[in-house]
This record gives sequence, C-alpha cells and structure tokens, in this order.
Amino acid sequence: MRLVSDPEYGEVDLSASAEELTELANAVAQGEGLLGSTLSPGSDTLTGVEVRGTSGPGVLIRRDAERQILVISGDAAGRAVLAENLRDMATADDGGHLHIDYFPGHCYLTEGSLPLVVNSPHGGMPTR
Repeated sequence: MRLVSDPEYGEVDLSASAEELTELANAVAQGEGLLGSTLSPGSDTLTGVEVRGTSGPGVLIRRDAERQILVISGDAAGRAVLAENLRDMATADDGGHLHIDYFPGHCYLTEGSLPLVVNSPHGGMPTR
C-alpha cells in the first residue's frame, strides 16, 4: 500500500493491491487496525492507516501530522459503507479510481474529512 499526501489539494492518494484494499476494508468494518505503507524518500508519503471505531455519527478521515499517518475513525454504520466501497474497488476487474470527498449532507463522511482517492489495483482508467 502507498499513501501520498498532496499538500496542494489537501487530499490523500491511496494505491494498493486487491489484497491490501481488502485488508483495509476489513479493518474499517471491524473498527480497528493499523496497516503500514511503503515509504518513498523525499515524497509526502504517509506511514500507514490507523482505523478506530467511535460512537460517531459518521466517519472522519484525517491526517495525523505528528505521526504522518492517515486516521479513519467513525461509527459502525458509516464504517460499513466505507468498507463496502473499498471492497468494491478491490474486486473491480478493470482500472479506475474512487473519490471519497465530504460535502454537506454526505451519507457517511463528517465535516472536516480529508478527500481520499482510492486507486484500482489495475491502475489507470476503466477499460469499459
């Protein structure tokens, strides 16, 4: 898994294998986990993802600047939706990416969540 924080746009770009995305989806669904990432010297890569279950409401995606880690926290209902989105990306059979961005009235993200771009394990744009 590779997590790159883009300071210009304030988003985090996540690239991972299907197995790593499934592992992340499982941690999100369970509400606990710590997954490491591949670091690239001289870049804005994060060290990993920490998942925490909270009482909510909703899911907050944030960057812990001190530890250089992405933190996903939230209630079970919101985490279940996010986990399903991650599983869908892990099992997709073509390329593409998923934008997970907060907007007022979002069904599971809370205000203040960082935008997250989840890339298909197949890369690029969809072939269909």
